[in-house]
Amino acid sequence: MFTFPSAQWLFLTCLPKFGRTRRRAMLATIPNLVELLTKNAATLRALGLHTETVAAILAWQQQDETNASVRTTRQVLLACERHAIGILSWQSPDYPEALRHIHDAPLVLYTRGDASLLSREQIGIIGSRNATPAGLDHARSFAGELSGRGLLVTSGLALGVDGAAHAGALDAGHPTIAVIGCGLDRIYPNQHRRLGERVIANGLLVSEYPPGTPARAAHFPQRNRIISGLSRGILVVEAGLKSGSLITARLALEQGREVFAIPGSIHSPVARGCHYLIKQGARLVEQVDDILEELGASWAQPLEQHSQAPAASLLAGLDSREIAVFEALGYDPQSTDTLCMATGLPADQLVQSLLLLELEGLVSSAPGGFQKIA
Repeated sequence: MFTFPSAQWLFLTCLPKFGRTRRRAMLATIPNLVELLTKNAATLRALGLHTETVAAILAWQQQDETNASVRTTRQVLLACERHAIGILSWQSPDYPEALRHIHDAPLVLYTRGDASLLSREQIGIIGSRNATPAGLDHARSFAGELSGRGLLVTSGLALGVDGAAHAGALDAGHPTIAVIGCGLDRIYPNQHRRLGERVIANGLLVSEYPPGTPARAAHFPQRNRIISGLSRGILVVEAGLKSGSLITARLALEQGREVFAIPGSIHSPVARGCHYLIKQGARLVEQVDDILEELGASWAQPLEQHSQAPAASLLAGLDSREIAVFEALGYDPQSTDTLCMATGLPADQLVQSLLLLELEGLVSSAPGGFQKIA
């Protein structure tokens, strides 16, 4: 049961009194932590390990399942087998190289789906759970186009921007990676169960937490360091000033990754985090090429279909009334009263035109009225 390398690394994550701080300190002495499992009691004590840690390692050497850590390791291995969950240890050649070199890299990654995707060049797309319709549209469209230009989209499967980014990549026919803050035998949040199943079937679900681990608030900042660690850069679509997205952006900067942000309305609370990042030096993004040029990659050459449609072609087929309404709209929500005054249209005709424009994908409803999305 315990003869293969992943089991040894898994056991290290189960050791008592051997958390992240202790592991980092031990790495200065023993770069390959698995070597700890071969040391005798005197050596382990000399290394300053806690009595419980020493006892667990000695029990491992005897494969004594009366010890809680040894027993837990066996239970996790059986659960992974039952749920078709793969295990990648830190020393595995398939462990993503970009992640291996971050501060506090996970000793073990659990995977469901195509683990070979971890070797792909990735872009993290993150943002508010309470995204606006425009923010969701940006997440979908940027994810679809970035995927088509050669970057694999990675996010956290959360409500809002994360889910829209995964869906945008999948709907465009490309894989995506979702990093979650619980065990892979469950999909969190429940509202994204179906989306998570699509990710497993057409991409990869990743976690550092073993099967059976519930989602906890403390897990999500830890999850965020993996998203940024896997990625060449992070695109923040919408974010408040006090949000997990800004934590992820900070982690990305600490890891030497690029940070990109899409600006929004000065009146929108979910744009303030992006504006803050831009003031701090993040690259302002209006189109996919802004990201690709900054990364300086070979995929920065546009595909044939990659061009912004001119406004004239967007409005082709609309009558003069719809065109007037579209031109009166801005990228901040405007009330129907304001639009009636701007266009001179009665309310019933204005609403008809807005509905037609919405069906054409040119505008969207939002708190406070309607706004352009094209």
